Amino acid sequence: MGVLAIMSWRGHTEVAWDEQAVETGDPEAVAAVREAERIFREERSRGAVAFRVTSPSAPAERIDTFDRTAEQIVMVPRMAGG
Repeated sequence: MGVLAIMSWRGHTEVAWDEQAVETGDPEAVAAVREAERIFREERSRGAVAFRVTSPSAPAERIDTFDRTAEQIVMVPRMAGG
């Protein structure tokens, strides 16, 4: 199961997909991964940074492209100062 977690001023939103179901062509799983890819691109274009999280004890890895095989991707918005 893959999860895209998007942090924002509203809290966070998650989009989840089943990678095995995507591989078999399940329409709901394919739609979910496409939505996650769309959100990923949109957030990156706004300056968000993405991290692949593999386990609680391992450091997160910064990524620049969507990885549908990742267990969890966390998107952090660009910080604005003032």
